[in-house]
Amino acid sequence: MNTLSAAPSPAAASALPAALRLGAVRLRVRDAARSAAFYTGTVGLALLGKGEDGSLRLGVGHETLIELVGAPDAHARPAGTTGLFHVALLVPDRPALAVVLRRLVAQGVRLGASDHLVSEALYLDDPDGNGIEIYRDRPESDWRWDRATIEMATHPLDLRNLLADVPEGVPLDAPMPEGTRVGHVHLQVGELARARHFYVDGLGFAITTERYPGALFVSAGGYHHHLGLNIWHSRNSGAAPANSVGLVEYEVVLPDAAAVDAVRARLTAAGEAVTARPHGFAVTDPWGTRAVIRPAG
Repeated sequence: MNTLSAAPSPAAASALPAALRLGAVRLRVRDAARSAAFYTGTVGLALLGKGEDGSLRLGVGHETLIELVGAPDAHARPAGTTGLFHVALLVPDRPALAVVLRRLVAQGVRLGASDHLVSEALYLDDPDGNGIEIYRDRPESDWRWDRATIEMATHPLDLRNLLADVPEGVPLDAPMPEGTRVGHVHLQVGELARARHFYVDGLGFAITTERYPGALFVSAGGYHHHLGLNIWHSRNSGAAPANSVGLVEYEVVLPDAAAVDAVRARLTAAGEAVTARPHGFAVTDPWGTRAVIRPAG
């Protein structure tokens, strides 16, 4: 019997609010000015200003998506350690993705590209080797679910077909449009069972698929995934040294303070250590990757 459906079953419900979204992703880089030039001139974000600690804020409109912390003495992240696999920037539609692709091709950027059924994605690295995905979602009505499991795959993406969707008259240096946001963060972890215990049993995400060997994808609200967790290059590994380039922390944004308090209570009851932050808290996974949980606004 065919069990595919166009919407998730009730079994896919998470303990987190459906309105959850991801906020800013904070990265440590060697040369903040060099990285800012890349994220503006190549990726298409705008420089929004400086943080109190001197970090550079980049984003779209008034929304900060990437924060760059300059650390000239930082070391390269050792291969095989846990941490960031990529940060994924979600653009609102296919023409916006086509504009990004045209700019990447014009600049000779080395990139990968995949059709994941639920989305179309481009992959590249920033100057410090931090992974970036830029993608667009297909309409949710086209997503297919097998009970509580989302149907995803990794197929080649037809780049010529995508380039045909570049809108007429849009300049090569057109910035990313309003509505661009951090769609998901993909992490390297040391062990999937421990990752499941922390991210699903503790934080409260729901598993959307376990069908990729060596990976686990989780979300709230029936999204295909807000977090990817894999052991492809980090099985049984630990965190990189503290002064390595890479992920500092990322934000999980909940609709209100009550939702934040509920997650804090669940984590505390599970024995996880949480650290107070203004209007929220921070928590680290078993490999030291830090998430900041805060309310919207």
